[in-house]
Amino acid sequence: MRTGIRTRFGTALLAGAASLAIMAATPSSAETLVVAAAAVPEGFDGDALRPGTQNVVTQVYENLVRYGRTVGEDGRTYLDPGVIEGHLAESWEVSEDGMRWVFTLRDGVMSPYGNELTADDVVWSWNKSFDQQRTGNFIARVSNVESVEAVSDNQVAFNLNAPSSIFLSALTLYVPGIYDSTEVRSHATDEDPWALDWLATNTAGFGAYHLDTLRPDEMAVFVANPNYFRDPPYFDRVIYREVPSAASRATLLLTGDAQWIDRPAIQQVVDFDGDDRVQVLDAPGRSMMAARMNPNFPPFDDVRVRQAMNYAVDRQEIIDSVLRGTGDVARSIVPPIVDGYDPSHFGYDYNPDRARELLAEAGYGDGVEVELLYSDLWWWLEPFAIQLADQLGDVGITVSPARITGSDMRSRGAPAVQDMPFFVFEDGPIVLDPVYSHYLMTHTEGVSNRAGYSNAELDALIDEARQTLDRDTRLGLMSSAQETWMNDAPWIVVAYPRTFEAMAPNVEGWVPHPDEHERWYDLRVAQ
Repeated sequence: MRTGIRTRFGTALLAGAASLAIMAATPSSAETLVVAAAAVPEGFDGDALRPGTQNVVTQVYENLVRYGRTVGEDGRTYLDPGVIEGHLAESWEVSEDGMRWVFTLRDGVMSPYGNELTADDVVWSWNKSFDQQRTGNFIARVSNVESVEAVSDNQVAFNLNAPSSIFLSALTLYVPGIYDSTEVRSHATDEDPWALDWLATNTAGFGAYHLDTLRPDEMAVFVANPNYFRDPPYFDRVIYREVPSAASRATLLLTGDAQWIDRPAIQQVVDFDGDDRVQVLDAPGRSMMAARMNPNFPPFDDVRVRQAMNYAVDRQEIIDSVLRGTGDVARSIVPPIVDGYDPSHFGYDYNPDRARELLAEAGYGDGVEVELLYSDLWWWLEPFAIQLADQLGDVGITVSPARITGSDMRSRGAPAVQDMPFFVFEDGPIVLDPVYSHYLMTHTEGVSNRAGYSNAELDALIDEARQTLDRDTRLGLMSSAQETWMNDAPWIVVAYPRTFEAMAPNVEGWVPHPDEHERWYDLRVAQ
């Protein structure tokens, strides 16, 4: 029997007979990980992301390949985006023209329902994403996937409409998820052929965990897949507990009633410092703290105004005051952790005099008034908006911060709307590739291009790089793309905040992922 954490369930964590019944049903030898999060996930379909969905579908759905691992100078394990290795697939071959990839599936990959992975599961899963026309379909489009077909029971082919430099990296994602289509189809109806209603409250993957119990507004309980193809996870069960109060989540961690809390705010990180009841680890961030300017609305239709706003910002001061010094100055739309990051085109060191000159050239020498929208999607958005407004005011730009809901922020930034002239947001790539980063956030068709920005020259550079397999040529195109975008200045680029995770002091194994969600399979208790 393994030794280590024996979770203590206080009444603040698990209240009521139903929770006690779950405890009683756990074998005495089971290891339980308790995650205290703001809310129970509102859905379990990676193609229909709702609050909390991404946090847990990454535990259930795994893909054909994954990034390699490397040990850093600090002795911790990190992903190596330069290495892609087999996962649910053991090998693959690609045609000379780069437009047909055939994957051989690993033998013995089983779902918790006892069904073995076949090529039909992969085909069904991708067709589901094609039909839903959402997240997975975007991944298919950006990586040029036109169709997926079964070659045999254990071989599946991806047909591309053009060579793709992104395709293999995109296959590391949780979406399109690889579903146990035998189980899912048993819940389908004529009106719901993909069983989306069932998938909203159930899971059916080939990953390390699957959903066992769902109690809305209370908890979601996950159990280890007994048929998992790798070594069994350390934790047999994970209780994903809804604790809306950040202070209460911190208390549960400090008292040992939880072993993990989701993305603590920087004040909590500061408060935890020196407390041996908790361990806080950090990693470089891939999501940028920025303010976006929609060039379809004045005064942001003038590039001189957009450049002026970049010169007006003291980035280090914002990092120090809002992020408590835990961030890196943003010098490119491509994050520093991505191969192909090129900071050489950043030219907006703090220069308020230059900002005033550009504003005067644009006809705003007497000042200009703008509204800055922010939401509660991330803890730092409000203090960032206030600090940014103060700095812009120093060069004659009167900024009125205005709060809207997170739902409004997301819906108004959707591709068909994009009606916000000026707003603060966090975004970044979950594929560690410079072409993907640019396509996602700067291409006219990018789903995270939320402010109506469009540049035909930039689109052409990105599209050429998407089909260029030679690494040096592709990175050269991406350097030009970073230069074009930075000169156009559609965002006030500020910082890449570091990612923090807070856990019990004897939990180890965390590997940072670009989606910024831990993998429960990696975690264990130090022996």
